[in-house]
Amino acid sequence: MRPGMLAVEDRLAGRLAEEFEAHIAQTPFPCVGAKSALAKDLLEIVIAFDMRSGWDDLRIHDRLIGWAETYRDDPEGLRSIAVIFSQPSRLDEKEFERLLWERLQSFAEKDNWLGQPYDPAVSPDPRDRHFSLSFGGQAYFVVGLHPAASRPARRFSHPVMVFNLHDQFEKLRAGGRYERMREAILERDRQLAGDINPMLARHGESSEARQYSGRMVGEDWQCPFRDPRMERE
Repeated sequence: MRPGMLAVEDRLAGRLAEEFEAHIAQTPFPCVGAKSALAKDLLEIVIAFDMRSGWDDLRIHDRLIGWAETYRDDPEGLRSIAVIFSQPSRLDEKEFERLLWERLQSFAEKDNWLGQPYDPAVSPDPRDRHFSLSFGGQAYFVVGLHPAASRPARRFSHPVMVFNLHDQFEKLRAGGRYERMREAILERDRQLAGDINPMLARHGESSEARQYSGRMVGEDWQCPFRDPRMERE
């Protein structure tokens, strides 16, 4: 790749990162956890090329493993890692959901190929209420954002996958802070959208897989994801 093209890509990456940070920081944005991560410099941003392609999957998966290792060394504070895709610029909710699970399936295949263990604190079965993804031996919860999201809180100018560490929620619950944070998020979401998102279940009460894409799904929805490590059980 020519130096000029690299410079253009660097400028685009910088612009997307700044735009996303500004989006999180704006007052109406409801997720107080993301705001805390940004304020404490615990929000890492990865700029990827195209959500329809596996071009950046190895690099993203490597960052997820590194993020898990960093957390084990210093498990303090709410933190997130956001993957922003520069493409596609237009997609509907079903297409975003399909692409999100394609990328997650790819990451899981790589985790399995590297012999990474599944976090024993969670289930690899997306039908289980204790389900979470696992990369580098650490469980993750994912929040998707994209331009065509029906919920205002899930809209951003580009497709985004935000990875949050499951263990953080357990620590919040143990410290009696989870319900307060959840109530704050729900109220802020109500103020932004006019009603409360019915897809937001309490952590651990139903499979979180239904919440990842942000699309409203019915009881008959089936998660397209299957972690290869389920075959060993």
